[in-house]
Amino acid sequence: MMMTKERVKRMFEHKEADRVPITDGPWGGTLSRWKREGMPEDADWRDYFGVDKMEGFSVNVTPRYESKIVEENERYVVQTTEYGVTLKYIKGEDSTPEFLDYTITSPQKWEEAKKRINHDPDRVDWKFLDDNLPKWHSEGRWVDAFFSFGFDITQNFVVGTELFLISMLTEPEWVEDIYETQLNANIALFDLIWEKGYRFDGFNFCDDMGYKGKTFFSPEVYRRLEKPFHKRAFDWARDHGLHARLHSCGYIEPFIPDLIEIGLEGLNPLEVKSGMDPIKLKQLYGDKLVLNGGINAALWDKRDEIIAEIERVVPIIKENGGFIFSSDHSIPNSVSLNNMKDIVACVKKVGNYG
Repeated sequence: MMMTKERVKRMFEHKEADRVPITDGPWGGTLSRWKREGMPEDADWRDYFGVDKMEGFSVNVTPRYESKIVEENERYVVQTTEYGVTLKYIKGEDSTPEFLDYTITSPQKWEEAKKRINHDPDRVDWKFLDDNLPKWHSEGRWVDAFFSFGFDITQNFVVGTELFLISMLTEPEWVEDIYETQLNANIALFDLIWEKGYRFDGFNFCDDMGYKGKTFFSPEVYRRLEKPFHKRAFDWARDHGLHARLHSCGYIEPFIPDLIEIGLEGLNPLEVKSGMDPIKLKQLYGDKLVLNGGINAALWDKRDEIIAEIERVVPIIKENGGFIFSSDHSIPNSVSLNNMKDIVACVKKVGNYG
């Protein structure tokens, strides 16, 4: 039996391991359901199911606007974030927020916010690092340095989708300045972390660039606005000996050749529902990319269908390493404890390299 770190490392080397690594992200409501159905209250779900532990650490690169509760009642809570966004959450286990208002609504407002983004050491949670990183390493977990920058975080949590998409065409200099400020802050703070002797295994960041069947912007716009900053991030990862992954939801197949060209080594989540085909991606890029995901989350509550899908897909995309098992997004609360047990057992069987 290999530890997670060795298992994942072999995937990036495109070599076989004892079995494919297994990781995922269950919703809060999913964890609550599993506990109601028999998982111990204090259990780490990964230990309970015997799957892999992949961790990540990030730093604070927000403008640090005040985060506070503005309104709360029995139905919902309205709060502000450090990005200056006002969100409304319907109370419940898996509520998706409604974005009510943004502070950064123009290049002028961005200039005000930008002055608040410094590289002070207190933007790093040093206590969390000291309390957790040695333990993670000693237990053989895989640990990513996790950056926050780019299109998705900006359109979602900083500026707003409509304004930002329009600005990519009408005010590209503003877009580039946002990206550069975010990336510079990440690099400066992680350089400081590195100088103090902390080490990681991989590099990861989220930048959702697609939706169902389409990308949010053209390959030409990607190459002009996104690609140079992605390359800088991947260069930083390579210079620090880290394997580089990207989480990008939606249909992003047109961007994959460019991403590989600039240093991407692993791609997640391969969202089947949006049109991503993991078997096709294995055939096209299996010798260059670690494929992480590609197992349709919409099937996970249908025991026979998800087992059949795993048995169809995993034996093909696990060949010669280069695969980390997970859903193509996360684990919804429709998935029962027994279904999850059967899913893990099936993956360990068909994902075995012995």
